[in-house]
Amino acid sequence: MTESELIAQWNTARWHIIVSQLAPTFLLAVTVWMLVDGLAETELPVRLAAAGILLASGVLGAITQFAAASEGRAIIESLRSLPSSSTLSRRIVAMGRGVEIVRFVTPTIFVLTFFALLWALFL
Repeated sequence: MTESELIAQWNTARWHIIVSQLAPTFLLAVTVWMLVDGLAETELPVRLAAAGILLASGVLGAITQFAAASEGRAIIESLRSLPSSSTLSRRIVAMGRGVEIVRFVTPTIFVLTFFALLWALFL
């Protein structure tokens, strides 16, 4: 692939990373709001449904985010291997650590938040 094609692929992967964080973040925030509004005092089936929705959304979001970040990592490796590169390519390559954070740290934060919400829902 050419440098231009790789940069276009990077832009697509970056957009997927951003979008993959929106729904889970919104759902977690809404769940916190619903907890403040009394969700923890509702009947058990309602709380189980809320936990199931959080789990399904979180798993799908994490898979999407990990996949997009893995694609971004592959693009970075391809850009790194080009014989000469533009300033933009070098900046994208420098983002390599950021992609690793997206692959592992962000999903870990979501998992910890999920467990905190489970605690608030059931304990």
